[in-house]
Amino acid sequence: MSLFILYYVLAAVLLFIIGIYALATKRSIIKMIIGIEIMINAAHLNFIALSTNFPGGMIDPFAQSIVLISMAVGAAVIALALLLSVHVYRTYKTLDITLLRKLRR
Repeated sequence: MSLFILYYVLAAVLLFIIGIYALATKRSIIKMIIGIEIMINAAHLNFIALSTNFPGGMIDPFAQSIVLISMAVGAAVIALALLLSVHVYRTYKTLDITLLRKLRR
């Protein structure tokens, strides 16, 4: 027996709130990247959960393909963000976003 769609939507909302909290409160670039990834995964979960309205309880294959492509593109973007954060750390010896903002002045 499958769970109601509402449970998946609530889980996605909870994940999205956790991602927003990580973006709003964390000062490290790595933790902010993890927060963005959590928010993207919440959107994927919501997209798949809401695509189960097919007759017979099947999942829409179009939604699955969109989420699969989005996961591949997201992995490339996260890899690029981590690469840039490694270069920032090698150059400035810090990943604290407040200290890096002071360097602009």
